[in-house]
This record gives sequence, structure tokens and C-alpha cells, in this order.
Amino acid sequence: MIILGIDPGTATTGWGLIHVTDNSTLSVIKYGLIETPKDGAPANRLASINAQLCSIIDTHKPDIFVMEKLFFATNAKTAIRVGQAQGVMLMAAATANLPVYEYAPGSIKKMVSGNGRADKTMVQQAVRKVLGAGVRKQKGKKTHFDNAADALAVAICHVYTVNST
Repeated sequence: MIILGIDPGTATTGWGLIHVTDNSTLSVIKYGLIETPKDGAPANRLASINAQLCSIIDTHKPDIFVMEKLFFATNAKTAIRVGQAQGVMLMAAATANLPVYEYAPGSIKKMVSGNGRADKTMVQQAVRKVLGAGVRKQKGKKTHFDNAADALAVAICHVYTVNST
């Protein structure tokens, strides 16, 4: 089974694909970022997110789509924009007939690292422990690797949640 995890954002959306075997062994397939220009028109940014996500789905053919829920935002404008991006992402999943699961950030952190208040570094360490040391920022690239690691954590959280029931 292939699971696509998403850490939603408007400027930077993290994504990660993991493979789960019948005996629940996890391995990373690929991960990366969907980035849009901060000064771009909102409609164009959403269209870009949709196009890139649909391409990832078409290329890798995941079986399940899991996404971090928007849990809390101090800036209402940012929350609205991220909510719009989530809508586009859900539309891409629905178009591909993928089952969708959503998890709150604290639940993801607790499932993956054992600490519901884990910081970004702790989440990245936990993801590396599960998927291997090769999961890291690519050399020579200025990236927001934490978003991709969070996306992988969402996918791992889904596997752990399903296996615990």
C-alpha cells in the first residue's frame, strides 16, 4: 500500500509517499515540496498547488491520502489561505477517488514521536528513526525540509493509527 502524506500550506506544502508492506514495514518512496510564490495571485497559487499535487498522484498512484488538519492559527488571513489550499488538496484526492484521512498536529506528533508537543527537530528525528537516516534535507537545496518531514509524519501516523485499532 502507498500512502501520500500532506503537510498543507499555501507558500510551502510538504508531501511524502511511504510504502507499507503486508507485515507493516514502512519505507520512504519519495518526498518533497510544492512551493508557490508569496507574491503570486491567490487563484494562481491554488491552481499551481492543484496541478502539482495531481501530478504527484498521477505519477505515484497512492492508495490513501492523509493530511494534517488545520488546528490553530494566530493569523486569520493565514488560516483562511491554508484552508483554501486544503480545499484544493481535498479536491485533488477526490478527483483521484482516494480515501482521505485527517489528523490533528498534536495527534501526529504523539503517534510518531511519543510527545504531542514535539518540536520540528523531534519530529524529524522520529521520522528518520522509522524511515531511515536517508530522510533528510537534500544537499545544495534551500528547502523547508521540515514540511516534507511533517508530511511523512502524517503518513506514519496513519499507519500507526490503523494498526492500533
